[in-house]
Amino acid sequence: MKVLLYTENQKLIGKSGLGKAIKHQQKALEKEKVNYTLNPKDNYDILHINTYFPKSYLMAKKAKRLGKRIVYHAHSTEEDYKDGFIFAKQTSKLFKKWLIKCYKLGDVLITPSSYSKRLLQGYKGLEDKKIYDVSNGIDLEFFKRDESLRKIFRKRYGYKDSDKIIFSIGLYIERKGIVDFVELAKRFPQYKFIWFGYSPLSAATKPVRDAVTTKLDNLTFAGYVEKEIIKEAMNASDLFIFPTKEETEGIPVIEALACKCNAIIRDIGAFDYLKDNKDIYKAKNVDDFEEKIKLFFSGKLKDLTENGYKVAKTKDINDVGKKLKKIYESL
Repeated sequence: MKVLLYTENQKLIGKSGLGKAIKHQQKALEKEKVNYTLNPKDNYDILHINTYFPKSYLMAKKAKRLGKRIVYHAHSTEEDYKDGFIFAKQTSKLFKKWLIKCYKLGDVLITPSSYSKRLLQGYKGLEDKKIYDVSNGIDLEFFKRDESLRKIFRKRYGYKDSDKIIFSIGLYIERKGIVDFVELAKRFPQYKFIWFGYSPLSAATKPVRDAVTTKLDNLTFAGYVEKEIIKEAMNASDLFIFPTKEETEGIPVIEALACKCNAIIRDIGAFDYLKDNKDIYKAKNVDDFEEKIKLFFSGKLKDLTENGYKVAKTKDINDVGKKLKKIYESL
């Protein structure tokens, strides 16, 4: 059994959550000793396709003609597209139709969460499709608590040991909650806010462009950084907030929990498996985030990091590899 992991436009998606998910797939398959290739010219038995661009669709059509089995990885939905870049709302229905056209080519679909599975099951044309929910997973050997990173990170960004740091992660898109993040920085001038992640502002909506160009003494946009610095932030900051409005999974939350980082996330469907006030704290809107941040820094919210860590352990990349192997073998 040989699997072709096919991803179109690697350079375009390499710095996104999807790019990270594909690297996780490779590592997971290597740990399970699954024979795979990234070269479309190689011989293969199963096509595992990760992208919905035109060449991906044509690749799936070709594989179908050749009698190959197809696993289509449904990383995207209409719901997580429509509050993204400029014109996304106007084109979301067309995007959904295209996704269905692509996903219908799969013998099976894989999607990162039970929430996104439910969404896809509600799409006309996919009701009878076999869909597996398999986390994109995290590397627990890498993302873990390390107190030594506190000084390194704070020195890197010029923070004092006494500074209270709140950070978040995401592309410059409205869905990620970046507008609310900047609003919170305005409401808490006594705390330091730092945002990791980048995408071209030319593709962003006006509210996002306005937010990113906001000049505040306590606000930093650090741009795209490698995972080593994200790990530093998760070990050095006081609080991770994730104001995203829609996700298929939201891997940064799991990474933060693995590092035993205190976190407040938006209360959305993708995070149904995380229990509010037990595994993590949740907020419904910017005012709710403000209230929870006040309670956190006044010591009125109990530490939930041990509970959150237990949840993170269920998303171990080793388990992901076992699940993918089982799906391939079923084909």
